[in-house]
Amino acid sequence: MAVPLMALPSTVATLTPRPVAVALPVLPVKKAPSTLSYRVTATTYWPEVGQTDDNPMETADGSIIPRRHSSKTRWLAVSRDMLSKWGGPFRFGEKVRVSGISDDLDGIYIIHDTMNRRHRHCVDVLVNEQECKNGLEGRWTGIRLHKLGPEPTWQAS
Repeated sequence: MAVPLMALPSTVATLTPRPVAVALPVLPVKKAPSTLSYRVTATTYWPEVGQTDDNPMETADGSIIPRRHSSKTRWLAVSRDMLSKWGGPFRFGEKVRVSGISDDLDGIYIIHDTMNRRHRHCVDVLVNEQECKNGLEGRWTGIRLHKLGPEPTWQAS
């Protein structure tokens, strides 16, 4: 049996505005480190058993040094006291700016390796053996190591 449309009761939904309270979380404010810049001693090294461990092409963070590396690779080893694992300010994979060595070696580096435990407040710049023979080998004091902040990430607005 068919029911005529006119016989059905009509229901109309209405929306009424209601005040809504929005609670925003209070995030803790992260304080910036007391210093982002450090004075260190810098040296150069190339991957050979005499200057590294038994596996010279593998760094402490597990990265493999490219066969055709040079100072342009921009990898850095830091002394253990500079790594967060031993209470220092840096972690593997962080970017730092090195200045005060030379025009060829100053720039932005990525921390991939650590130095022997006897070194304190030092960095080692990865170069190749030929570059050392051409004058990039050395030891420099008073080098400025500047910790770069995290890179901003894109967020939808």
